[in-house]
Formats: sequence, C-alpha cells, structure tokens
Amino acid sequence: MPVPATFRKCSFRQAGKGKRIACHRKQIRKNCSFHSNYAENRIELSEKWTNFHVQCPSQYDYQSICPIPIYLSKGVGIHVAVSCIFAPPKKVLSTMISRRNIRVKVMQTLYTCTAADGSITKEASLRTLENHLDQSRQLFITLTYILTETARYAERDALQKASKYLPTSADLNVNVKIAGNEVLWKILEHPSYQQALKEIKPERFGLEDWIRKLYNELTDSEVYKQYIAKPERNKKEEKEILEFIFTDLMLPNENLESQIEELFLHWEDDCEMMNLLMLNFLQKPQTYNFQNFVTAEKMKYARELLISVIEKESVCSDLISSKLQNWDPERTALLDMILMRMGICEFLYFETIPPKVTINECIDLAKDYSTPQSGHFVNGILDSIHKELATQNKLHKVTFKKS
Repeated sequence: MPVPATFRKCSFRQAGKGKRIACHRKQIRKNCSFHSNYAENRIELSEKWTNFHVQCPSQYDYQSICPIPIYLSKGVGIHVAVSCIFAPPKKVLSTMISRRNIRVKVMQTLYTCTAADGSITKEASLRTLENHLDQSRQLFITLTYILTETARYAERDALQKASKYLPTSADLNVNVKIAGNEVLWKILEHPSYQQALKEIKPERFGLEDWIRKLYNELTDSEVYKQYIAKPERNKKEEKEILEFIFTDLMLPNENLESQIEELFLHWEDDCEMMNLLMLNFLQKPQTYNFQNFVTAEKMKYARELLISVIEKESVCSDLISSKLQNWDPERTALLDMILMRMGICEFLYFETIPPKVTINECIDLAKDYSTPQSGHFVNGILDSIHKELATQNKLHKVTFKKS
C-alpha cells in the first residue's frame, strides 16, 4: 500500500517511554513501509489516544485520532507492530473566525434582512450571510496587503532615492532590512495569499498613497530605528515589527480608517475581530488559508443558527412576549429582539452549547451593538426563559465529561 501523504514528514514516538523511531522523508521512501488491514476505516475517529502518537513538524497537526494497526518496517529484518494514529491535516484557519464572530454575522444578517422590508426568506438571508462573511474575508486580505506592502516599500524607497540626479550618502544607503523580513516573506510566498490577491485585486482600491504615508511614519518611529540598528534577524523581533505597523500605525490612523470604511461597510463591527485575526496570523502565517476563511463546522453553525431563528420566529416570539410584562414587544429594540431569538434557538436546538455561554454571549453583543440598557434587559429575559425551559424539561444539552 502506498505511503499516505500525511505520513511523509512524520516521526513516531512511543508515549511515556521516550522511545523514538524516526522516519523522515527519505527514510520513509527507502526503509519504511506502511500497510494496514483496515484501510476502509482509515478516517474513522476515536476519542482515545493509542500507545503511539504522531509528531509532525510540518504544516500538518495530528489532533484528530484514528487508531489503525500499521506495521512499520525499518531496516532489514526489523518489524515493529504499532497501533498508529492516522488523521487528516490540521484544519487551517481553525482560530480565525470564532463562534462569537459567527454570532455577530448572523445578527447582522437578521438585522439587515428585517430592516430592509420587515420579512426574511431563507434564501435571501443565506445569501446575505455569505456576503457578510466574504466581505470580512476581503477586508482581512486587504489589511494584510496594506501591511505587507508597507514593509516592502523600503525597497522602492531605496531605489527612488538612489535614482536621484545627485543622491546623497543617505540616499545611497537606505536600510532595507524590513523588506527581507522573514515573517513577511512567509506571507508573500504563501500560495493561498497569492491566490487571494489574484481574486480580489486590492491594488484597485487606490491604497498606494496610504502605504507610502504609513512607511514614512514607520521610518520616523523609534521602534523602527531600533529594529534596523540590529543587523541580525530575530524571530520575535521580525514578528513584532509587523505587529507594530498594524496595531500602532494602521489601526489608529483615522484617515486610513475612513478609507477602509468606505470600502467595507462593516469595518466598525469587524475591527476588533480583524485585530485578533491579524495578531494570530502573524504568529503562524503558513497555517492560514485565505480561501477557507470559515471552516465547514463554523459555516454549518452559522447557517443552522440563521435558519432556526427564521423558522422558529413564532416560538421565540411567544416565549419572549410572555416575559415582557406590561411592555409592548414592538417597542423592544430590534437588535435586542434578534439577540433574544438567537439565544432561545441556541437553548432549544444547539445541544452542545451550554446555556450559560449562550446567555453571556448575547449579553456582550447587546452591550456592544444595542442600547446601554440592552445587556441587562437581554440578560433578564433570557435567564427567565432558560429557567422556564429547564423546568419544563425542554432543554436537552450534551454534557461533556473528561474520560
């Protein structure tokens, strides 16, 4: 049986004993063979670890586990029978979009569709949701483009100054260390990022002047001067100088922010998310996939939450109305009503989400996006509805216990 692609850069270590059988790329091809009597079960997941586990230094991360009896042959006459782990590659962008971000997008979608004509259809709402998510993806790509081009501008600056009719000594000795930044080139050479640039073409947004201004601000800063003063490269400092460009130069720039807001209507809502995404991205840029901005699991959650809120509107409205004593439901802020309906649907139809998490998230979103009193209001209504549903034994949540 051919060696699975996901084993090509792996080493095998026996858990607890430190015994190692190294199988690097060349050794696998020459000295090692893998074969299994259970090929049909190759991707069947198991919750328990086996005696051996895979350590992989490449972009793959073996966290989903599938124990399969595999015979590892290394050298002549040496056969070691192990129960080995096989798993798919690491899910890229697993930390990019959080469940909170998904809730925000569902909330935005419901608000957009409701405010437009007062009615919501599943088809239109799903299209709006996908558009909102894609807008966030394009925003992240554009911000990454501004960041990388600001760092790369050092080479253009050096060329322009050296091309002067009478260049000074300083013109001929512009420091271009940042243009060779190691983290920067991990981004630039990543096929996923290159494909993303071809797709959305951020250069069409006319950001050249902003990139030049950001670069000039960068070169005037003490942080940059300290960075170029050291000829050697340090992984931490390579990452930190890019973080400085983003957090200290790009985000606080009100004029640039206005430009971005003209291009992306939800910038104000996405700003916090973009900050977290960028900082995570700069930690491990090679693990990101710009074509898979939202994982299949998160997308499934987003669609199901959206559709459940639409389909169960009458159920949610009845539960909410019963708690609004001496209060007209029509006077309730639209966002508050949407968030409470989302919370009720999570209570009833999302068995893996603890009610406490749902309530806390809805409170936070109400505070951030609705009125000053909305957090307290949403908390009181959802807590009362949760107690009522629990008393009526209508909540069927999955309890996770440590094995």
